Amino acid sequence: MRRLGSVQRKMPCVFVTEVKEEPSTKREHQPFKVLATETISHKALDADIHSAIPTEKVDGTCCYVTTYKGQPYLWARLDRKPNKLAEKRFKNFLHSKQNSKGWVPVEKNNKQYCWHSSVVNYEFEIALVLRHHSDDPGLLEISAVPLSDLLEQTLELIGTNINGNPYGLGSKKHPLHLLIPHGAFQIRNLPTLKHNDLLSWFEGCREGKIEGIVWHCSDGCLIKVHRHHLGLCWPIPDTYMNSKPVIINMNLNNYVYAFDAKCLFNHFSKIDNQKFGRLKDIILNV
Repeated sequence: MRRLGSVQRKMPCVFVTEVKEEPSTKREHQPFKVLATETISHKALDADIHSAIPTEKVDGTCCYVTTYKGQPYLWARLDRKPNKLAEKRFKNFLHSKQNSKGWVPVEKNNKQYCWHSSVVNYEFEIALVLRHHSDDPGLLEISAVPLSDLLEQTLELIGTNINGNPYGLGSKKHPLHLLIPHGAFQIRNLPTLKHNDLLSWFEGCREGKIEGIVWHCSDGCLIKVHRHHLGLCWPIPDTYMNSKPVIINMNLNNYVYAFDAKCLFNHFSKIDNQKFGRLKDIILNV
Protein backbone atom coordinates (compact mmCIF):
# COMPACT_ATOMS: atom_id res chain seq x y z
CA MET A 1 0.00 0.00 0.00
CA ARG A 2 1.31 3.47 -0.86
CA ARG A 3 2.25 5.85 1.92
CA LEU A 4 -0.58 8.25 2.56
CA GLY A 5 -0.24 12.03 2.52
CA SER A 6 1.07 14.23 5.31
CA VAL A 7 -0.81 17.17 6.78
CA GLN A 8 1.22 20.31 6.06
CA ARG A 9 -1.59 22.85 5.60
CA LYS A 10 -5.28 23.41 6.25
CA MET A 11 -7.42 20.87 4.38
CA PRO A 12 -10.36 21.98 2.23
CA CYS A 13 -13.85 20.50 2.66
CA VAL A 14 -15.02 17.90 0.15
CA PHE A 15 -18.19 19.93 -0.37
CA VAL A 16 -18.69 23.58 -1.23
CA THR A 17 -19.43 25.30 2.08
CA GLU A 18 -21.68 28.17 3.08
CA VAL A 19 -21.79 30.38 6.15
CA LYS A 20 -24.96 30.54 8.24
CA GLU A 21 -25.51 33.13 10.94
CA GLU A 22 -26.13 30.68 13.76
CA PRO A 23 -23.98 30.08 16.88
CA SER A 24 -21.22 27.56 16.11
CA THR A 25 -21.29 24.19 17.85
CA LYS A 26 -17.58 23.76 17.07
CA ARG A 27 -16.11 26.98 18.47
CA GLU A 28 -17.43 28.77 21.52
CA HIS A 29 -18.37 32.44 20.96
CA GLN A 30 -18.32 32.01 17.16
CA PRO A 31 -21.62 33.53 15.92
CA PHE A 32 -21.76 31.56 12.65
CA LYS A 33 -21.58 28.02 11.28
CA VAL A 34 -19.71 26.75 8.23
CA LEU A 35 -21.94 24.08 6.68
CA ALA A 36 -21.54 21.82 3.67
CA THR A 37 -23.82 22.18 0.67
CA GLU A 38 -24.67 19.17 -1.52
CA THR A 39 -22.14 20.23 -4.19
CA ILE A 40 -18.75 18.51 -4.34
CA SER A 41 -15.98 21.13 -4.47
CA HIS A 42 -13.82 21.71 -7.54
CA LYS A 43 -10.70 20.98 -5.47
CA ALA A 44 -12.09 17.56 -4.58
CA LEU A 45 -13.05 16.75 -8.17
CA ASP A 46 -9.69 17.96 -9.52
CA ALA A 47 -7.95 15.66 -7.01
CA ASP A 48 -10.02 12.68 -8.24
CA ILE A 49 -11.78 12.30 -4.91
CA HIS A 50 -13.73 9.24 -6.08
CA SER A 51 -10.54 7.15 -6.23
CA ALA A 52 -9.04 8.55 -3.01
CA ILE A 53 -8.47 6.55 0.18
CA PRO A 54 -10.86 7.57 3.00
CA THR A 55 -9.47 7.58 6.55
CA GLU A 56 -10.65 8.59 10.00
CA LYS A 57 -10.00 12.22 10.94
CA VAL A 58 -8.58 11.99 14.47
CA ASP A 59 -9.20 14.79 16.97
CA GLY A 60 -5.85 15.89 18.39
CA THR A 61 -2.98 18.21 17.55
CA CYS A 62 -0.76 17.79 14.51
CA CYS A 63 2.89 16.69 14.86
CA TYR A 64 5.71 16.00 12.43
CA VAL A 65 8.81 13.79 12.57
CA THR A 66 11.94 15.04 10.85
CA THR A 67 15.67 15.37 11.56
CA TYR A 68 16.99 17.77 14.21
CA LYS A 69 20.40 17.72 15.92
CA GLY A 70 21.36 14.86 13.62
CA GLN A 71 18.59 12.48 14.76
CA PRO A 72 14.85 11.91 14.22
CA TYR A 73 12.84 14.40 16.30
CA LEU A 74 9.20 15.09 16.99
CA TRP A 75 8.08 18.59 15.96
CA ALA A 76 4.93 20.36 17.19
CA ARG A 77 2.69 22.70 15.29
CA LEU A 78 3.70 26.19 16.39
CA ASP A 79 1.18 27.69 18.80
CA ARG A 80 0.50 31.12 17.34
CA LYS A 81 -1.62 32.26 20.28
CA PRO A 82 0.37 31.34 23.41
CA ASN A 83 -0.60 32.89 26.72
CA LYS A 84 1.46 35.83 27.95
CA LEU A 85 3.61 33.77 30.29
CA ALA A 86 4.39 31.19 27.60
CA GLU A 87 5.03 33.93 25.06
CA LYS A 88 7.54 35.61 27.36
CA ARG A 89 9.22 32.34 28.31
CA PHE A 90 9.52 30.83 24.84
CA LYS A 91 9.69 33.82 22.51
CA ASN A 92 13.42 33.51 21.88
CA PHE A 93 13.19 29.74 21.63
CA LEU A 94 10.46 29.82 19.01
CA HIS A 95 12.18 32.43 16.88
CA SER A 96 15.45 30.52 16.91
CA LYS A 97 14.06 27.00 16.39
CA GLN A 98 10.93 27.15 14.25
CA ASN A 99 11.25 26.23 10.60
CA SER A 100 9.63 27.98 7.69
CA LYS A 101 6.52 25.78 7.71
CA GLY A 102 5.41 26.61 11.24
CA TRP A 103 6.85 23.67 13.19
CA VAL A 104 8.96 23.73 16.34
CA PRO A 105 11.11 20.83 17.63
CA VAL A 106 9.90 19.23 20.84
CA GLU A 107 12.76 19.51 23.31
CA LYS A 108 12.79 17.17 26.31
CA ASN A 109 12.40 19.88 28.96
CA ASN A 110 10.18 22.32 27.08
CA LYS A 111 7.17 22.76 29.39
CA GLN A 112 5.01 24.28 26.65
CA TYR A 113 5.16 20.96 24.78
CA CYS A 114 5.37 18.59 27.76
CA TRP A 115 2.55 16.35 26.46
CA HIS A 116 4.31 16.01 23.12
CA SER A 117 7.52 15.21 24.95
CA SER A 118 5.83 12.46 26.97
CA VAL A 119 5.34 10.27 23.87
CA VAL A 120 8.97 10.26 22.68
CA ASN A 121 12.29 9.11 24.09
CA TYR A 122 15.25 10.59 22.27
CA GLU A 123 17.84 8.47 24.07
CA PHE A 124 16.38 5.31 22.52
CA GLU A 125 14.83 7.16 19.56
CA ILE A 126 11.33 5.70 20.00
CA ALA A 127 7.76 7.02 20.00
CA LEU A 128 4.56 5.79 21.65
CA VAL A 129 2.19 4.97 18.79
CA LEU A 130 -1.41 3.78 18.50
CA ARG A 131 -2.46 1.97 15.32
CA HIS A 132 -4.16 -1.22 14.12
CA HIS A 133 -2.55 -4.53 15.00
CA SER A 134 -0.78 -5.85 11.90
CA ASP A 135 -2.48 -9.27 12.11
CA ASP A 136 -5.94 -8.18 13.27
CA PRO A 137 -7.59 -5.01 11.89
CA GLY A 138 -10.23 -5.26 14.64
CA LEU A 139 -7.59 -4.86 17.32
CA LEU A 140 -5.73 -1.67 18.25
CA GLU A 141 -2.11 -1.79 19.38
CA ILE A 142 0.01 0.57 21.48
CA SER A 143 3.69 0.06 20.76
CA ALA A 144 7.11 1.69 20.89
CA VAL A 145 8.02 2.56 17.30
CA PRO A 146 11.48 3.71 16.14
CA LEU A 147 11.35 7.41 15.28
CA SER A 148 13.34 6.57 12.15
CA ASP A 149 10.30 4.59 10.90
CA LEU A 150 8.21 7.77 11.18
CA LEU A 151 10.58 10.16 9.41
CA GLU A 152 8.86 12.80 7.24
CA GLN A 153 5.43 11.69 8.42
CA THR A 154 2.79 13.72 10.21
CA LEU A 155 0.88 12.31 13.15
CA GLU A 156 -1.89 13.31 15.54
CA LEU A 157 -1.20 13.62 19.26
CA ILE A 158 -4.26 12.64 21.31
CA GLY A 159 -4.81 12.30 25.03
CA THR A 160 -5.82 13.66 28.39
CA ASN A 161 -4.71 17.27 27.84
CA ILE A 162 -5.37 17.62 24.12
CA ASN A 163 -8.54 19.22 22.68
CA GLY A 164 -10.71 18.36 25.67
CA ASN A 165 -9.79 14.65 25.49
CA PRO A 166 -12.66 13.43 23.25
CA TYR A 167 -11.48 9.81 23.53
CA GLY A 168 -11.41 9.78 27.33
CA LEU A 169 -7.76 8.78 27.75
CA GLY A 170 -6.11 8.73 31.17
CA SER A 171 -6.99 11.13 33.97
CA LYS A 172 -5.83 14.42 35.46
CA LYS A 173 -3.77 12.49 38.01
CA HIS A 174 -2.41 10.01 35.47
CA PRO A 175 -2.42 11.70 32.02
CA LEU A 176 -2.05 9.52 28.95
CA HIS A 177 -1.06 10.63 25.45
CA LEU A 178 -0.41 8.74 22.21
CA LEU A 179 0.62 9.42 18.60
CA ILE A 180 -1.46 8.22 15.65
CA PRO A 181 0.07 8.37 12.14
CA HIS A 182 -2.17 10.27 9.73
CA GLY A 183 -4.08 7.83 7.55
CA ALA A 184 -3.61 4.97 10.01
CA PHE A 185 -7.34 4.22 10.34
CA GLN A 186 -8.72 3.54 6.87
CA ILE A 187 -12.49 3.45 6.37
CA ARG A 188 -13.56 0.31 4.52
CA ASN A 189 -17.28 0.67 3.82
CA LEU A 190 -17.92 4.33 3.16
CA PRO A 191 -21.15 5.14 1.24
CA THR A 192 -21.30 7.10 -1.99
CA LEU A 193 -20.01 10.65 -1.88
CA LYS A 194 -23.38 12.31 -1.40
CA HIS A 195 -24.32 14.72 1.37
CA ASN A 196 -27.32 12.76 2.66
CA ASP A 197 -25.57 9.38 2.41
CA LEU A 198 -22.62 10.64 4.46
CA LEU A 199 -24.97 12.24 6.96
CA SER A 200 -26.80 8.92 7.42
CA TRP A 201 -23.48 7.10 7.76
CA PHE A 202 -22.25 9.43 10.51
CA GLU A 203 -25.57 9.20 12.35
CA GLY A 204 -26.40 5.53 11.93
CA CYS A 205 -23.20 3.46 11.64
CA ARG A 206 -20.84 2.38 14.40
CA GLU A 207 -17.94 3.23 12.07
CA GLY A 208 -19.41 6.73 11.69
CA LYS A 209 -18.81 7.65 15.32
CA ILE A 210 -15.70 9.62 14.38
CA GLU A 211 -14.78 13.32 14.14
CA GLY A 212 -14.64 13.31 10.36
CA ILE A 213 -13.14 11.85 7.21
CA VAL A 214 -9.89 12.67 5.43
CA TRP A 215 -9.51 11.51 1.82
CA HIS A 216 -5.94 10.86 0.70
CA CYS A 217 -5.81 11.56 -3.03
CA SER A 218 -3.30 10.03 -5.45
CA ASP A 219 -1.69 13.43 -6.12
CA GLY A 220 -0.97 13.91 -2.39
CA CYS A 221 -3.89 16.27 -1.84
CA LEU A 222 -5.91 15.85 1.35
CA ILE A 223 -9.65 16.60 1.45
CA LYS A 224 -11.85 16.45 4.55
CA VAL A 225 -15.33 16.60 5.94
CA HIS A 226 -16.04 17.27 9.62
CA ARG A 227 -19.19 16.27 11.47
CA HIS A 228 -19.82 19.98 12.03
CA HIS A 229 -19.94 20.53 8.26
CA LEU A 230 -23.03 18.30 8.27
CA GLY A 231 -24.61 19.97 11.29
CA LEU A 232 -23.67 17.11 13.64
CA CYS A 233 -22.18 17.36 17.12
CA TRP A 234 -18.64 16.58 18.21
CA PRO A 235 -17.39 15.32 20.60
CA ILE A 236 -19.79 12.43 21.15
CA PRO A 237 -20.09 9.97 24.09
CA ASP A 238 -19.11 6.68 22.40
CA THR A 239 -16.47 7.03 19.70
CA TYR A 240 -15.61 4.31 17.22
CA MET A 241 -12.02 4.38 18.46
CA ASN A 242 -13.28 3.31 21.88
CA SER A 243 -15.29 0.41 20.48
CA LYS A 244 -12.25 -1.75 19.75
CA PRO A 245 -10.04 -3.78 22.09
CA VAL A 246 -6.43 -2.68 22.45
CA ILE A 247 -3.26 -4.62 23.24
CA ILE A 248 0.02 -3.31 24.66
CA ASN A 249 3.05 -4.44 22.66
CA MET A 250 6.08 -2.54 23.89
CA ASN A 251 8.78 -5.21 23.57
CA LEU A 252 11.28 -3.09 25.50
CA ASN A 253 12.78 -5.68 27.83
CA ASN A 254 16.32 -4.50 27.09
CA TYR A 255 15.50 -0.91 28.06
CA VAL A 256 12.91 -1.10 30.82
CA TYR A 257 15.35 -0.39 33.66
CA ALA A 258 16.76 2.63 31.82
CA PHE A 259 13.48 4.58 31.73
CA ASP A 260 12.52 7.27 34.20
CA ALA A 261 10.04 5.77 36.68
CA LYS A 262 7.36 8.36 35.83
CA CYS A 263 7.56 8.18 32.02
CA LEU A 264 4.86 6.60 29.87
CA PHE A 265 7.28 4.08 28.36
CA ASN A 266 8.00 2.70 31.83
CA HIS A 267 4.29 2.53 32.74
CA PHE A 268 3.37 0.74 29.50
CA SER A 269 6.29 -1.68 29.88
CA LYS A 270 4.75 -2.77 33.19
CA ILE A 271 1.51 -3.76 31.44
CA ASP A 272 3.17 -5.16 28.32
CA ASN A 273 1.16 -7.83 26.46
CA GLN A 274 -2.01 -6.98 28.40
CA LYS A 275 -5.26 -6.58 26.49
CA PHE A 276 -8.00 -4.07 27.32
CA GLY A 277 -11.61 -3.87 26.16
CA ARG A 278 -11.15 -0.27 24.98
CA LEU A 279 -8.73 2.64 25.26
CA LYS A 280 -10.71 4.20 28.10
CA ASP A 281 -10.04 1.12 30.22
CA ILE A 282 -6.27 1.68 30.35
CA ILE A 283 -5.40 2.99 33.79
CA LEU A 284 -1.78 3.78 34.56
CA ASN A 285 -1.16 3.27 38.26
CA VAL A 286 1.85 5.37 39.11
